[in-house]
Amino acid sequence: MSMETTNYGLDQREKVMTVKNWLITSLILMIPIANIVMLFVWAFGDGANKNKSNYAKASLIMMAIFIVLYAIFAIAFFSLFADVLSKNTTF
Repeated sequence: MSMETTNYGLDQREKVMTVKNWLITSLILMIPIANIVMLFVWAFGDGANKNKSNYAKASLIMMAIFIVLYAIFAIAFFSLFADVLSKNTTF
């Protein structure tokens, strides 16, 4: 894969992303299921801009953290709920 260079000798992937690029990125991230697929493509693909790649990696890490926290709170809530129901069988 050949890398395009700018007049300043920078790799195309190292250019600063414009507002237009970020708006398109945001619009793509609003599409269900496609957003997760694109985050993985941008995070681990070779052709993505480094800014977008770092953003995608950070977003995936945050998603993983929130999923783990959600699972912990859900398990705690449902176990507490089950315990209350098992102790109070008559209403």
